[in-house]
Amino acid sequence: MLMVDMILEMDDEKVETIFEIKENNIFIENGFFTESGLVENMAQTCSSVVAKDYFVDENKNDKIDVNVVGFISGIKTLNIHFLPEVNNVIYTKALLVSKFITESYSLCTMKCQTFRADELLLEGEITLFIQENKS
Repeated sequence: MLMVDMILEMDDEKVETIFEIKENNIFIENGFFTESGLVENMAQTCSSVVAKDYFVDENKNDKIDVNVVGFISGIKTLNIHFLPEVNNVIYTKALLVSKFITESYSLCTMKCQTFRADELLLEGEITLFIQENKS
């Protein structure tokens, strides 16, 4: 399930996204977006910085028929302060800490914060593994 509605800003080192929490989201429990939902939103936001290289070439042209798979390979720190409710809009900001790119996969570590308006909901640092699925 997609946990990012729009990328507000992105470059090679940072990204900011927005996401409206709908009632039919799989991470809703008792009217609140769960901890797992916040982590998934964080991971999808962060992955856009590294995964974009799989979808756009060096001339900024879209690549065709790209299939990428990625997952969280580690969570270094994670603090969840509050859980947002259904129909809340959250903003997630991430900053690249490090990345390691080979011909077959990419690893990146990113610091992330998620807000509801000015209220800090989540802060953490995660490592993501991303690779093109060529099968």
